[in-house]
Amino acid sequence: METLDKYDVQILTELQAEARLTNAELASRVGLSAAPCWRRVRALEEAGYIRGYRAEIDRHKVGLGVLAFVRVDAERVAAERTREMEEAIRKVPEIVSCHYISGTGTFELQVVSRDLDSFSQFARKVLLNLPNVKELHTSFSLGEVKASSSLPLEHLKPAGKK
Repeated sequence: METLDKYDVQILTELQAEARLTNAELASRVGLSAAPCWRRVRALEEAGYIRGYRAEIDRHKVGLGVLAFVRVDAERVAAERTREMEEAIRKVPEIVSCHYISGTGTFELQVVSRDLDSFSQFARKVLLNLPNVKELHTSFSLGEVKASSSLPLEHLKPAGKK
């Protein structure tokens, strides 16, 4: 599957908004019958466009009131040391996102915690003990303006059909 047509883009858009749609509901929304819609969804999954389906959980409701952004400066930026750090980061459930960054620092982490005291303990016990850590620089979210995992797909629609 090398290119997406208008039906594929619409399927992706609808599933991003509501992944629990039945195939019949999805087919109706995108203007296809059920069987072709189902085949397209399977093809999108197999091609890697759809990586999975999951529930979006409100972190506040489950007692994770703190969202921290932690820039991690590495002691040494060497391939093996960086791989060790990556592997350790992947194992920590409180780290919900990790990105290589440009500029100052090596990684930018998003970390959730119950409260500031819990975060402080976590930073001292876990983050500072990750392999190859030189420094941590932390900022805290004071409120979410927008938090979405949905991607913009307008650029995929054929010209003149936006």
